[in-house]
Amino acid sequence: MKQLINLEEWDRKEHYLFFSKFEEPFYGVTVKIDCTIAYQKAKENGKSFFWYYLYRSLKAANEIENFRYRIIDHNPYCFDAINASPTISRPNGTFGFGHVYYDESEEQFYQNAKNEIDRVHSNTGLMPAVSGESLIHYSAIPWLDFTSISHARCFSFPDSCPKISFGKMIETNGQKSMSVSIHVHHALVDGYHVGLYVDRFQALMNEF
Repeated sequence: MKQLINLEEWDRKEHYLFFSKFEEPFYGVTVKIDCTIAYQKAKENGKSFFWYYLYRSLKAANEIENFRYRIIDHNPYCFDAINASPTISRPNGTFGFGHVYYDESEEQFYQNAKNEIDRVHSNTGLMPAVSGESLIHYSAIPWLDFTSISHARCFSFPDSCPKISFGKMIETNGQKSMSVSIHVHHALVDGYHVGLYVDRFQALMNEF
């Protein structure tokens, strides 16, 4: 479900009107996330570390309202919930775009992820079975400890979905960390909101 935002009463009206006219309205930052506790908990519980941190990233994004804003037909909307569209690798080295529904139940989210992994592995297609605006585009590059990243984009296609990428986990003096790149549409999300997301994501990664 989504709600149309009343532009005249929206405190982001001027920001929206200004940045939505840009040919390239996306901007991005790369931060380091401490993974020490999260990695330990994932392994203790027999969970995939990727899906463990992806769930926490998606949970944090759902809690920050600006990450649920989207532009549809030149109008701003707020979705009640957003889902994940991650790249899912196949044994042959290719990948497919997945669509994993968010659920407040972590176990249900893992089941949703398993179903989508099975779907992607069973075919050679690239696109997910469903698509839409209520997504965050996720990707993982676990082979590289990157310090920045750019994304392939079709500028003629309207897009306002955040793009979040995860890098290689590295260990220094017993502390594990991972680069996380966050690209967002400036008409909807400011640096302040990215900061809120990063802080909440880190807090969820630190939970025992």
